[in-house]
Amino acid sequence: MIEVSREKFEQLVAEALDTIPPELARVMDNMVMVVVDDPPEPGLLGLYTGIPLTERGEWYSGVLPDRIEIYRNPICEMCQTEEEVVEEVQITVVHEIAHHFGIDDDRLHELGW
Repeated sequence: MIEVSREKFEQLVAEALDTIPPELARVMDNMVMVVVDDPPEPGLLGLYTGIPLTERGEWYSGVLPDRIEIYRNPICEMCQTEEEVVEEVQITVVHEIAHHFGIDDDRLHELGW
């Protein structure tokens, strides 16, 4: 386990977001990403809640933003070095953003995520 301050962890999440290709970042819509210390249930590193882009239609307006939570404590607990935290944050951010694009867990695993 490694301890990473909330401020540093939020910076790592922001840096991971900066690695999203611009052509994908441009189409991300009505989405917020936040750092939360602990997940609502054990075993989660991140959680996407919302309506994926692939499911939005003409009816989609006035809807609260999709929410991606990245869980600081479980990620820090599974890592031994800051470099491992950086890597796990990157993986988790990409994984949860993929859900925003309508990609489910089975397909992500097929793709190696």
